[in-house]
Amino acid sequence: MQKQRPKHLDLGKIRLPVPGIVSILHRISGVALFFALPLLIYLLSGSLSSAETFDSYHAVVAHPLMKLILIGFLWAFLHHATAGVRFLFLDIHKGLELQTARATAKIVLAVSLSLTVILGAILW
Repeated sequence: MQKQRPKHLDLGKIRLPVPGIVSILHRISGVALFFALPLLIYLLSGSLSSAETFDSYHAVVAHPLMKLILIGFLWAFLHHATAGVRFLFLDIHKGLELQTARATAKIVLAVSLSLTVILGAILW
């Protein structure tokens, strides 16, 4: 007897485990960093060109919405880095057991969010 497979997956009802969420966030943060890199390089090069452009860029970056965007990029960098270290260990077959994989995924989320809050508070 064949199993009745669903023809339509309700993605809202599917619950991913924590390692799956960390994996997807790792990909999303990598894409965000890739597309943010030209903007950040442009801001850096413009701020180094003269004192006047530095002052104008400083005014833009001082805006609260821009600060939130930059904190989002900070989280993307920190999450991508910490999850990348976790995936390097998984690549050498360390931490493949179910409980260890779940624990390291939770650690990645906790460390990346904690560092984002700490560094965001310092830089705000």
